[in-house]
Amino acid sequence: MKIGLGLYRESLNDDNFRFAAQAGATHIVAHLTSYLSSSGPSLSRGSENEGWGDCSTDELWSFEEMSGLVSQARSHGLEIAALENFSPKFWSDILLDGPAKSAQMDGLKRLVRDAGRAAIPCIGYNFSIAGVWGWTRGPMSRAGAVSVGFDGSKVDLNSPLPDGIVWNMRYREGNPHAVPIKVTNEQIWERLTWFLNELVPVAEEAGVRLAAHPDDPPVDAMRGAARLVNQPHKYNRLLDIKDSPANSTELCLGSLQEMTEGDVYQTIRDIARRDRIGYIHFRNVKGKVPDYVETFIDDGDLDMVEVVRILREENFEGVMVPDHTPELVCSAPWHAGMAYALGYMRALVNTAHLLGPSTK
Repeated sequence: MKIGLGLYRESLNDDNFRFAAQAGATHIVAHLTSYLSSSGPSLSRGSENEGWGDCSTDELWSFEEMSGLVSQARSHGLEIAALENFSPKFWSDILLDGPAKSAQMDGLKRLVRDAGRAAIPCIGYNFSIAGVWGWTRGPMSRAGAVSVGFDGSKVDLNSPLPDGIVWNMRYREGNPHAVPIKVTNEQIWERLTWFLNELVPVAEEAGVRLAAHPDDPPVDAMRGAARLVNQPHKYNRLLDIKDSPANSTELCLGSLQEMTEGDVYQTIRDIARRDRIGYIHFRNVKGKVPDYVETFIDDGDLDMVEVVRILREENFEGVMVPDHTPELVCSAPWHAGMAYALGYMRALVNTAHLLGPSTK
């Protein structure tokens, strides 16, 4: 098992690469989508109408941009483990089954090929219409550490998605007279199937894994659209659409623990045994939908020691990154929270052989 750190576009700089290496990480999961420039989107709900930000001017990431990122990371002794999340501008009509979906697919195919040429082995994605929405931010974790949570009683899940917004970001100017978006369960799975049938063969040729993130929050529907992987067994349905190592999971432990059904430990074992993990979000929570809060990794409902035991027994050798880590009270709250998580993860990995057999 390897330890990595996720960095948003504004954080992809030499200082944070040095921080990652100093804290014991060997890999970086990089976000190239521009979210809010002034705050981390992992701790932001975004406004009702604008979401996290405006990506309407985003241009498809180039080989030169991705190759330069790999070179920059390597100058600090790090490797790029994955890119996380396509910009909504790149695939809005793929998600919405719009008229530009074939042209957008051509762009994604070019992006995946260029990622392979740039030695980026994985691209994480979240096939979702509403995206991550409905969180609140506050002193919710241990001793009042700032974190995020979800309380379904305080969120109108039926609030319509504003026109021009998808995946919680604005991809074009909205039409105030547009009919609200409605997407059924059958439609979202049909769209995903088309997406995988088109893109997985290209990813196979390029040597790139596509890694699907589960829904967060894992409710049944949100803002007029059905959710996709909101229960653990639905990961198997996704993987069975194209039985290929290029069709893998971005295994978010926190999202799995938030779900109301299934055995999270057996799910981790099953997917690891299939060798369908692109990388892991090593995250913990207390509670389940419709009411949960995100915690320090040693303070939630999920037994992270048991998770590492299972991954060791299934010979997982991939990358794990801390995700949505609570902030510590100090002059560098994000860095302190991440350093705490990275140290805990590194200790687990380095002592995995001493942990004994799994009890799950």
